[in-house]
Parts: sequence; structure tokens; C-alpha cells
Amino acid sequence: MLCVSALLFVSLLAQDTTRLIVDTDAGSDDLMAIAFLLSRKDVHIDAITITNGLAHVNAGASNVLRLLELGKRGDVPVYVGRDAPMKDGAEFPAEWRRSADELTGVQLPRTERKPARSPAAEFLAARLKDGPARVLALGPLTNLAEAFERSPKIVESIRQLVIMGGAVHARGNLDDGGIFKTDNKTAEWNIFVDPEAARIVFGSGAPIQLIPLDATNKVPIDLAFLGKLQSSVRTPLGRFVTQVLETERDAIQRSFYYAWDPLAAVALVDPSAVTFTPLRLEIRQNASETGRTALGSGKPNAQVALGAYPSVFRRNFLGALEK
Repeated sequence: MLCVSALLFVSLLAQDTTRLIVDTDAGSDDLMAIAFLLSRKDVHIDAITITNGLAHVNAGASNVLRLLELGKRGDVPVYVGRDAPMKDGAEFPAEWRRSADELTGVQLPRTERKPARSPAAEFLAARLKDGPARVLALGPLTNLAEAFERSPKIVESIRQLVIMGGAVHARGNLDDGGIFKTDNKTAEWNIFVDPEAARIVFGSGAPIQLIPLDATNKVPIDLAFLGKLQSSVRTPLGRFVTQVLETERDAIQRSFYYAWDPLAAVALVDPSAVTFTPLRLEIRQNASETGRTALGSGKPNAQVALGAYPSVFRRNFLGALEK
């Protein structure tokens, strides 16, 4: 059960209509999450920043601009971040990165738009100085950490920081698919790629709402979900999501494809999709546990989703894309 403070936290989030910044590494599940948000009339995306992760930053920016074109949101600016972690970070497998860059099997319109000139961290620092915003972080936390280092006080302007990443009690996912060989069984990819950035963000005092593998593991994407999507969606964004999931059919059939970033996006607009517990988390950086989101002692620094309700996720996600 949620404690009283967590219930109050959820209630406040549900009422918050502050404009949204999406920070993304433009993987396929990121793009599905963004497509969902673009389909919601009650969500206003102010800007999208591209962080180094699954897609290379320039390719990721290009794909996001094309998705915005599909969603008729050519007014949303896109900012590109640095193309490497802050220090001593890691890199997603080259095969995964190539897939995220090329989006083979997915159709998106062309666009003449280019990313904004300002670097992502510079934009975030300036934008948050100007006023409040909510932030949805769907990849490594490099851009946010750089912005916080530039201007530590901007965390006071963040009304809600939803992060998809980490694994608290759940097993890590670095060896999913057997492509990346490692003895690290505790870390999740978004935190593992730039653990220094995660350390800065979790120590910043920002109002973090974490959606870790503990929650996403409870929301698998299966063939029945894909079939429902194929039979019910009629919108361009809905068809785009269907195409993305078709490219992941093998992983879906093998039962290791989950609603990672889409669950975070749904939780942003409907916190009842997950169950929150206030926890103190520390980012481990020793060799055997690099990127682990470990339980610490002291005052909680995040509301952590340890559970999720698949039916609430499906209702929100499918409902938006069917319209």
C-alpha cells in the first residue's frame, strides 16, 4: 500500500498541467512513449532534448524531428546533447544502436527541420531558469546532470522529474538478449551508460519519480497486445507504434519485451498506473555493480515505482492511440 505522503504525491502529479520537456535517447520504445504523449490533448510538450544512449545523438534528433512531423507538432524544438557519457561511462551494443539510428521497417515523413543550435544542457539550464516544467527522462541522464552542474538551483523549477531507469529489487537487464557479456547482474542500461550523471541527478534534490525495471517487468508487451493495437488504431501515430512493435516481434515472441518508456509516459499522465514507495537510492560505481540503483539510508530522494497495473497502462496507451 502507498503511504500517506506517497498518496499526496500522486494526487499532486495528477493535477499538474505544467509544460513538459522530454529528454530521450531516441530508442524505439522512447519513440513509442513520445507518440503516446503527442496523442494526448492534455499534454503540451515544450521541447525535446536528445541524450547519448541507444541512438547516436544526431540520428536520434533526426528521427524525433520526423516523428514530430508525423504528429503535426513542428513547433516543438529539438536540442542535441553531447555524444558521450560524462565520464567512465559505457555504450549500448552496436547492433542496438544501429537499429535505433536506422529504424528499419518504420515509416516516418521527411522534414526539412533541423535541431536547435543550442546544446541540450545549455537549453535545459536556461529554460528551467525561466520557469517551472515537468521533465520526462527516457535515457541516460547526461543532459540533466550537465544542466544541474551549470545551474544547481534550476532543480527548484522542476515540478516533476519522471525517470525510466534503474533496478531496485529486480535483476538488471544488461545481458538481455545475450549480446552484451557482463558479470554485472544488478544494473539497468539507462543508469549503466552514465552512472556519474545518475549520481548527480539523484543527489540534486529534484522531485524524482522513478520507473525502474521493478515496475516495467510487470507490464510485458505480448502478441495479444500487438494484435489489439493492429486491429484498433487508426491514427498515424498509432500506426507508427504498430510498425515499431512489428520490428520487435522476435523479442515479443521470446517474452522479453516490456513497456519500458511507454510505462513511464503513462505514469506521467496517470500515476495510478504504478505504485510508489519513497526510497533512498544510491548509484553504485564500483566495477562489479556499476550503475546499480542500490537502497541507501537516510531521507528518501525518490518516489520509486515497485509495482504496476498492466490494465491501467493498456487503457491509457491504447486509448490515446485509437483516437
